[in-house]
Amino acid sequence: MGWELELNGTEAKLARKAARGKITVTFNINNRIPPTFDGEEESSQVQKVVEQETELTSTLNFMAEVIKNDGKKALVLDCHYPDEVGQEDEAESDIFSIREISFQSTVTNYTLNTDSLDWALYGLDNTFTDELVELSTALEHQEYITFLENLKSFVKSQ
Repeated sequence: MGWELELNGTEAKLARKAARGKITVTFNINNRIPPTFDGEEESSQVQKVVEQETELTSTLNFMAEVIKNDGKKALVLDCHYPDEVGQEDEAESDIFSIREISFQSTVTNYTLNTDSLDWALYGLDNTFTDELVELSTALEHQEYITFLENLKSFVKSQ
């Protein structure tokens, strides 16, 4: 992806230098894999998941910050994945959307709703977000395994 990854627990930050500044994307992997089953059908659903080897994918909200080299202002994009990712009819649909965009500086900030804007700003396009989903899913799985190991250790200790 050409990005530097910095992890702080479940908080992740991706950073990349651009021609005229720096781009930073931040996200949190907590609670980002949707549940695949509910209560009473749990055991049969677990069996089906194991049989089908269903891939659990982390969908996330993320903030993208574009900072110019002069460092006086930042363009901040509040992005999210819709609930029905990958189930849209159009083949070329965006798999994420930008909820809000704002300039951050020492002055009062105005926020713009982005319903009518088309974005491929600084490489934040579907290719990037596909890779971001893969990274987020891998990080979430890693944290899940660590959590289970810690839970096992906690239960075994006296």
